[in-house]
Amino acid sequence: MASEGERRRAGFAIFGIGRAGQIHLGNILKMRRAHLMYVVEEDLVHGRSVLEKHLVDREVKLLGLKDADQVFNDPGVAAVVVCTPTNTHKKVVQQALKCGKAVFCEKPIAVTLEETESCYNDAEKFGVPLFCAFNRRFDPNVCQMRERYRRGEIGQAQCFKTCSRDSPAVPLWYLKISGGIFHDCGVHDIDMVCWILGEYPVSVFSQAHAFRQDIADIGDVDQVMIVMKFASGCIATVDMSRDAVYGYDQRLELKGSKGMLEQQNRFPTTVVKYDQSGLTGGRIEESFPQRYRESYQREMSHFLDNVLGVEKEVGITKDETLRVSLIASACEDSYRTGKQIFMDNYKENGGHK
Repeated sequence: MASEGERRRAGFAIFGIGRAGQIHLGNILKMRRAHLMYVVEEDLVHGRSVLEKHLVDREVKLLGLKDADQVFNDPGVAAVVVCTPTNTHKKVVQQALKCGKAVFCEKPIAVTLEETESCYNDAEKFGVPLFCAFNRRFDPNVCQMRERYRRGEIGQAQCFKTCSRDSPAVPLWYLKISGGIFHDCGVHDIDMVCWILGEYPVSVFSQAHAFRQDIADIGDVDQVMIVMKFASGCIATVDMSRDAVYGYDQRLELKGSKGMLEQQNRFPTTVVKYDQSGLTGGRIEESFPQRYRESYQREMSHFLDNVLGVEKEVGITKDETLRVSLIASACEDSYRTGKQIFMDNYKENGGHK
């Protein structure tokens, strides 16, 4: 028999329906236990177009940011999903928390560690969940790698390699508001590595380069290599790129003392053609909405369980979010200074401001 939490429906509002916002919009609309009430989008023409595309009920209100108080003051809204540009997160998150709304926020929660911590403090103060969207933790393959490693199938972890190459090429308008590749992309791989291993690095070192001139012009890079050393002795490398012409390249390899676990790329089809020229197959998944479709669904379902009280523990904690953000900042500072950074000293000195 279904519990009361499983029978109830939670009122939702989404702030921002860009790339990530549209994924969450589609998932919320499919959930029986969720009721979409508001969409807040600064570009109302874009907002109407997206709502029409998704066949959203006319009862759902489309608002500009200046009218967002309607959301915060509506007692029917139990949860707010924040997908606006990073520099607007803190204001929306804190206002929602103050009004007793559970918050699901695309990373990062805020621009600085201090602001992020203040948001979590507000969540604790007002007694509502604050969820930072590290969606890869909810990917079935990533979860399986973690479970099998934790069971001891490959013994002591020695070397961990991640490959995370974007596709298609990311537009410049997004890069300008992304917060940079270390905090936009790197945090996902850093969090995933630390979550699977169950430990945080003692030191980091990064090298990077901008092959696209327009990316160099905004002070960012498009190819990164990060090396993280852990107290256990394990060494992890993170290979990131803003553009892989052959598709969305997402691979993991974890070598241990007794064997190795590997996660390969996913293909839309398993059909392969054989002829006189050899063997040919299709491209790997095109981009992140396709590759991480299940993880986006599962993370929103988990958050909904938090909202309805079915699940008390929030999947990503305050400490985890702050640590990963600090490590990402250390990796960026390592690239900019050309030096290896030791995390204990970095934390003591306040990290990146």
